[in-house]
Amino acid sequence: MTKYKIVTDSTSDLPQTFLQQHDVHVIPLNITIDQTSYTDQLDITSDAFLKHLEAGADTKTSQPAIGQFIDTYNALGADGSKIISIHMTSHLSGTYQTAVQASHMSDSDVTVVDSQSISFGLGYQIKHLIEWTRQGLALDEILTKIRHLQDNTKLFVVIGQLSQLIKGGRISKTKGLIGNMIKIKPIGTLIDGRLEMIHNSRTQKSVIQFLKKEVHQFLEGHQLKSIGIAHANIIEFVDKIKAQFKEEFQFDDFDINTTTPVISNHTGQGAIGFVVVRE
Repeated sequence: MTKYKIVTDSTSDLPQTFLQQHDVHVIPLNITIDQTSYTDQLDITSDAFLKHLEAGADTKTSQPAIGQFIDTYNALGADGSKIISIHMTSHLSGTYQTAVQASHMSDSDVTVVDSQSISFGLGYQIKHLIEWTRQGLALDEILTKIRHLQDNTKLFVVIGQLSQLIKGGRISKTKGLIGNMIKIKPIGTLIDGRLEMIHNSRTQKSVIQFLKKEVHQFLEGHQLKSIGIAHANIIEFVDKIKAQFKEEFQFDDFDINTTTPVISNHTGQGAIGFVVVRE
């Protein structure tokens, strides 16, 4: 039976204990806060990053160096194992492209996968990869199953601070100022791995109503399998969402965590990443 090893980056929003327990090897992204560098989830946690963001610190994130990938691939493949390296969508970071370049420079057998997602959208793919590799499935079958899972996963992002979108160049300063004045809560989704803004809400209640409508449309003839919610220090909003979705969909098995700095750096304090998987 083929032996596989799984590599990912630090943006899946899966608990570190889970990743360690299942021997998933993480190549972390880098974070700079007021010109001081940190390694994501090693030198600084998602919760600690949010405190800096709330205090108005100058923050940015960057992908890992190619040497980290090459060294990791060479070490993991030294015993003949095949490596599946799965990463956040290539449309939000150069991490995937760096992994591809490193795979060509490594002596190991490495397959690099663009998850087309982030947060629990990436996390659920990792969870399934753990299961499929332990079942001993062939690589082609695993890749087919990943694509099927991607087609049956939907991610929404509720923006917390428009100032972070302005800073990241995703909306103009004028639009951001107007949005702040009328307290707009933009909602985006990933389409083919790209973040597209699709709706503006003004209250948490209207955000939840919109998400329920979208999820109903997405399910349409399918069973609801998983819901993951990553939040930027706004657990009371998460509790409201859980209560509404439990009542609406008779579902009560939520995965909850603090959102990765890579997302909260763009979406700000109070943001929500909402991921749905259908059967």
